[in-house]
Amino acid sequence: MTTIAWVDGGLVNPDGKHISALDHGFVVGDGVFETCELLDGEPFALTRHLARLDSSAVGLGITPPDDTLVRAAVAEVAAAWNLAEPGVVARLRITWTAGLGPLGSDRLGGPGTLVVAASAVAHHGETTVHVVPWTRNERGALAGLKTTSYGENARALARARAHGAGEAIFGNTRGELCEGTGTNVFLEDSDGLLTPPLSSGALAGVTRALVLEWAAGAGIPVREETVPLSAIHTARHVALTSSTRGITPVAAVDGDAREAGPLTLAMGELFPVKQRENLDP
Repeated sequence: MTTIAWVDGGLVNPDGKHISALDHGFVVGDGVFETCELLDGEPFALTRHLARLDSSAVGLGITPPDDTLVRAAVAEVAAAWNLAEPGVVARLRITWTAGLGPLGSDRLGGPGTLVVAASAVAHHGETTVHVVPWTRNERGALAGLKTTSYGENARALARARAHGAGEAIFGNTRGELCEGTGTNVFLEDSDGLLTPPLSSGALAGVTRALVLEWAAGAGIPVREETVPLSAIHTARHVALTSSTRGITPVAAVDGDAREAGPLTLAMGELFPVKQRENLDP
């Protein structure tokens, strides 16, 4: 699989050794990241993703990266990807860490580490989900931040895979529906599409925001609403959103089949059209 990587100043061999053993992003997961698509060789919604990267960095208490530097690195990776895999949609990941630190949680306050990488987007296929027994802490220090501390997600996704599902779904400490490991959740009922509010502890997904905006603009009823975690088991139609899948119907929840909702399907057709109209909405 082709991978293009840029680390702290230039393109590198992705299989090489480029990150210090003392980088705080490696030692304690002290960093933030964004993932977007390269469509026709151009990053989609880059401005929104960089705004969230900065917001996550500030929320984590580290200095955000220089916007000009990040954009230059993204452009370099995109150009290299276009030469290696022209016309192939890629997953572009931008990672920013606190830089060098001790073998503990204290920070040194030095310059951060920037990594930008691209590889082909995997085909998600039929989406099925498993509701895990663990919760998101909507009052936690990392609530709503897209950090590199993903051990909780890795554990939950492994459990979902063991149960024959492709994504794990979390409730929060109040027993409300929250989010997936890398997705936002939408339900569809007779009143339209709904997704949990950000007060649930869910990440402010870029695709989630675009679905809310574009659906409303197209006359598709959509709203943010607090619902119990059990709602995902009783809802007839469930969907997921993420930067590499757009909006996708869920075919089963904990093994129980679901139908694709008509509004979900309508939004699924509209989303790629709107993407091509403006690659940086």
